[in-house]
Amino acid sequence: MELNNIQRVYLVGVGGIGMSGLARYFHHLGCVVCGYDKTQTPLTMDLQNEGICIIYEDRAGFIPMSFQEPDAGTLVIYTPAVPKDSQILNYFKNKGFELNKRSQVLGLISRGMFTIAVAGTHGKTTTSGMIAHILKDSGKDCSAFLGGISSNYNTNVLYGKNNIVVVEADEYDRSFLTLHPDVAIITSMDADHLDIYGDHSTLEESFKLFASQIKPGGVLIFREGLPLQGFTYAMNDEAQATAKNVRIEDGSFYFDYNDGKISIANIRMGIAGLHNIENATAAITASLHVEVSAEAIREALGSFKGIKRRFEYIVRDSEHVYIDDYAHHPEELRAAITSVKTLFPDKKLTVVFQPHLFTRTRDFADGFAEVLDMADELLMLDIYPARELPLPGVTSDTILSKMKLAGKRLLSKEQVVETVKQEKPELLLTVGAGDIDQLVTPLKMALEHV
Repeated sequence: MELNNIQRVYLVGVGGIGMSGLARYFHHLGCVVCGYDKTQTPLTMDLQNEGICIIYEDRAGFIPMSFQEPDAGTLVIYTPAVPKDSQILNYFKNKGFELNKRSQVLGLISRGMFTIAVAGTHGKTTTSGMIAHILKDSGKDCSAFLGGISSNYNTNVLYGKNNIVVVEADEYDRSFLTLHPDVAIITSMDADHLDIYGDHSTLEESFKLFASQIKPGGVLIFREGLPLQGFTYAMNDEAQATAKNVRIEDGSFYFDYNDGKISIANIRMGIAGLHNIENATAAITASLHVEVSAEAIREALGSFKGIKRRFEYIVRDSEHVYIDDYAHHPEELRAAITSVKTLFPDKKLTVVFQPHLFTRTRDFADGFAEVLDMADELLMLDIYPARELPLPGVTSDTILSKMKLAGKRLLSKEQVVETVKQEKPELLLTVGAGDIDQLVTPLKMALEHV
């Protein structure tokens, strides 16, 4: 399919973060854009307010007339998260429409562009957001497809006037193998998505295959210690690009960057978190590769506000601190909790955690238990199933039973809000990738309720 021929786009599962970015992109190009999702969310409401037609009932009769027959001007995109028995999905299949995954379309869009692709089992959304902001803020410019909502731009897709595109390269379902980047970053290759890959070694092979698809003359930038060949970065002296002299001053993180050729001193981070200094080190390395100046990079990182639900401050006053984060893997949780305790070492930390997927809970129960034991108090929610059916014997208690922490409770969402209202924890962290974000506003109100 040729990009220039597309006039109409239908997205099955339009409310996903990646799918919504494509919806916005094609709407920006002037295409007629419609879609289906099972649940109305703030994101789908934003899309509707922008002029994108969305339905919330899985009924083929609600598909607009302009999408009745396949033709060269119609593009249908779907996400694997949509059930295979979906009426709307099967309508398009039975009518003979060519169905495209989000990743295939992202590959099509980026094919003729200078592509900076950020992959990794964690860290990729913030890192790609940093790079996009550096390129925008510096005047270098870019388009970007992000896996979260940028707090600077309040969107997950950016439109540039040049040939550079920044994309988040998703390893789920091997989606990133549709990309052929000029600059590739790999932030991490921890075991994850074992429901797809089976084991860690197969996941690693997929990342190596992604790295092999870099265009001739391109560069691979990866976290030191990964089994790859290219240019390394880390917060240690073993890497080629390093973050040194890391410190906290007046509540902000500072560090110095050095890659053996260029040094940038006294970089103030606009966002918190030790893990984000490492993400920034990767972002700086990629930005230098496309000839952004050291001073422009320093300025941009200071004004970077982060990605919503990535170590996002919800409340920060003299009585309470409330941070929300998307962490849903043991190593992501470790990074978030470590950063919170580093910033607020004298405060009692209450963590609210919602496990994501039955398979991930089963595969990493020991890791979750170890990391959650770092909290002073844990309020645990039931597992968010997402695309999965329940697994016998796998519940939130699978994690809780392995923990040593005395202050742990399994609660409903309503009970969590009531507990926070009554106990008013001084330091609160909510973590998870399911629908725990629905608690953010109620918990904020509970803390502020007198």
